[in-house]
Amino acid sequence: MRVFRGIHHPGLAPACALTIGNFDGVHRGHQAMLALLNNEARHRGLPSCVMTFEPHPRDFFAARAGQPDKAPARIATLRDKLGELERCGVDQVVLMRFDEHLAAQSPQAFIDEVLQRGLGARYVLVGDDFRFGARRAGDYAMLDRAGSASGFDVARMMSYEVHGLRVSSSAVREALARGDMTATAALLGRPYSISGHVTHGRKLGRGLGASATGADDGFRTLNLRFAHRRSAAAGIYVVRVHGLTAQPLDGVASLGVRPTVEDAGRILLETHVLDWPAELGREGGYGKLVRVELLHKLRDEARYDGLDALTAAIRQDVVNARLWFDGHAAERRQTTRDRI
Repeated sequence: MRVFRGIHHPGLAPACALTIGNFDGVHRGHQAMLALLNNEARHRGLPSCVMTFEPHPRDFFAARAGQPDKAPARIATLRDKLGELERCGVDQVVLMRFDEHLAAQSPQAFIDEVLQRGLGARYVLVGDDFRFGARRAGDYAMLDRAGSASGFDVARMMSYEVHGLRVSSSAVREALARGDMTATAALLGRPYSISGHVTHGRKLGRGLGASATGADDGFRTLNLRFAHRRSAAAGIYVVRVHGLTAQPLDGVASLGVRPTVEDAGRILLETHVLDWPAELGREGGYGKLVRVELLHKLRDEARYDGLDALTAAIRQDVVNARLWFDGHAAERRQTTRDRI
């Protein structure tokens, strides 16, 4: 999959089958749309193309209004969104910077300058609630008329449902907000995860754990940055870490702003692997690209009165995570016996 920032690149395909949207989370509704796009692209001999926006248009308008907290919480980082789009078989992605120019562009100018001259769209697939152009004045009917006049096909995909529930990014955010990771996985078609390169932190966890356990490494953590103002998920989770060893590793993680030890407001995913593999060595995680699956929410993030109270909470989180994994291992064994 090729990724382009903007439409002024010689490497862009001269024509394409296109869909447009934010694709936050790349949930099952998005996946169905992308499958249809890829099918139409193959039949027409065109590459499939996704146009998406960074920042999210609602981020832009909330910031412009001086109310950044009105922007939607982000489900996925850009890295994870692009990774899921690639898994769905998309040939190229165009990242459009949503700024004053794009916000003020009329619907017709967007069709003429971006869709036709910029991308050479021959087929355009949109969702049932698609709006575009300044003041969201453009809609499906206008796009369809423009396609008929200019020679490109336009199609609309209606909402996608799972067990009677309309799948949407809003539904995923709501499931994450209430800590329902089972519902989240059903909407996404996979466990919710966050990926990134492991970075150096303040190494506070080592000291906390060492003071509590007498171990040299204590509650060492793998730190991943979530590069957005707000995350749709927050709290303490049972997790599984992929990318460090051939097999995933069990862990417990905190996703949030760390109110007890920091007031910067940065969102960080800190993951403690329950049984650190000796072959990795003390520093074996740094710089590695890992993916952390959030399997079960234990509790909300909390502010503690000092590091001793924080240490006690972490110790209990580790115990609860081990109990959760033990319970699920027992369930799997029982399921296997029932099948036999």
